[in-house]
Amino acid sequence: MNRRQFLTAATGAGLAAMPTLARATRKSRPDKLNIALIGVWGRGLAHYDGLESENVVALCDVNEVRFADALKRFPNAKTYIDWRKCLDHKGLDAVVICTPDHHHAFIANWALNRDLHVYCEKPLAISVEEARVVRATWEKKKNKLATQVGMQRHAIPNFNRVRELILDGAIGPLEEAHAWGNRQIRRPGYPPAEGSVPAGLHWDLWLGPAGDHPYSPSYFAGSAGMNCLSWNMYWDFGAGQIGDMGSHTMDLLWNAVDARLPTSAEAKGEKYNPDVTPVECTTHFEHPANKWRGPLQVSWYQGGAMPEPPRPYINLKQIDHGVMFVGKHGWLIADFGSRMVVPMVDSSDLTYYKPRDKSALLPNIGDFQKQWINACKNPALPTACDFGYSADMIEQMLLGLVAYRAGKKIEYDSATGKVTNAPEANAFLKRTYRQGWTLNG
Repeated sequence: MNRRQFLTAATGAGLAAMPTLARATRKSRPDKLNIALIGVWGRGLAHYDGLESENVVALCDVNEVRFADALKRFPNAKTYIDWRKCLDHKGLDAVVICTPDHHHAFIANWALNRDLHVYCEKPLAISVEEARVVRATWEKKKNKLATQVGMQRHAIPNFNRVRELILDGAIGPLEEAHAWGNRQIRRPGYPPAEGSVPAGLHWDLWLGPAGDHPYSPSYFAGSAGMNCLSWNMYWDFGAGQIGDMGSHTMDLLWNAVDARLPTSAEAKGEKYNPDVTPVECTTHFEHPANKWRGPLQVSWYQGGAMPEPPRPYINLKQIDHGVMFVGKHGWLIADFGSRMVVPMVDSSDLTYYKPRDKSALLPNIGDFQKQWINACKNPALPTACDFGYSADMIEQMLLGLVAYRAGKKIEYDSATGKVTNAPEANAFLKRTYRQGWTLNG
């Protein structure tokens, strides 16, 4: 049984029997977790129903206006405006992070340092250094703390079906893998100062570790769940499409190829803007061989850039976010919920491929959030998108932005986290934080 089979099978077992230990390092507790929800609006709203079965003891948001509705669902919770204070809430077991992206790695790492289980909305990080710091902290505690990154589409059964087709040889030995997203949100630069900060909004805490910027209502123009599209394209606050739908779409690819970190990255796109991440960009990564496949090129396309279709009559542009795997005998094309195999030539008659028996199919994950809650209560249970799997994936994607800014192909030493052929590119692996903010608190 491979890791992914064990993961999904163990999750299924966890749904049937949930131990009452909330954390391996603490004494026995009631079966409910004490959880802090950090960011109660936007993506935070998506967690309300799932968290009602637990003890939500703390709510944190930089906008005090949001507390009124959150307290209707969780009336016994204490409120905080600063996540640094919230993490020290007495008796806390776990945190759910639904803040703007530039806080994610900070809160996740601080929480791990306090032996808290962590569910963090994607992306886990917006710089290579952040991904590496969080992963290093997690690796020291992974046997006692449950982690999950909010790539909830991973629970769609099609993710397993795509993985099975690749592993079982439906397109022959794997040679290339491509993923793309066509969202295009263009901005000329950071918005200028406009209006006054509304009552109840703590603008300085919203900025947090990012650089100083004047308040603008445009940062809050989006609806709940979509507000990230108002700020995640700016370098100080996000990673653009790489951190947004890129995290979901690359996950569909990543789940099937068993990659770790690339040895190189090369990216080309629109002219560099020091304020705004690129809309149009194409990135290629080289990955070494593993136990079941040879060396692999992984590619990411955004903003309308696309791989070549396998046949002229197949219009990949009809798939706004999708993947395509290239094997010796054909192609596998998929979006989140569907898939199709295209043989390469007449000799690719599929006689070399034997579908697995129904009894050997990878079992469904089920409720993605519940999988994490079960693992919090029994850290021996795995999660689908833990901080090892997810940190590797986002580090690869962020290396694409490093190559884009460097303007050349970069060679990468994953052991040291350094670019070896272009020392100047190492400056792009990290962010500069405002005074008083530390990643490893």
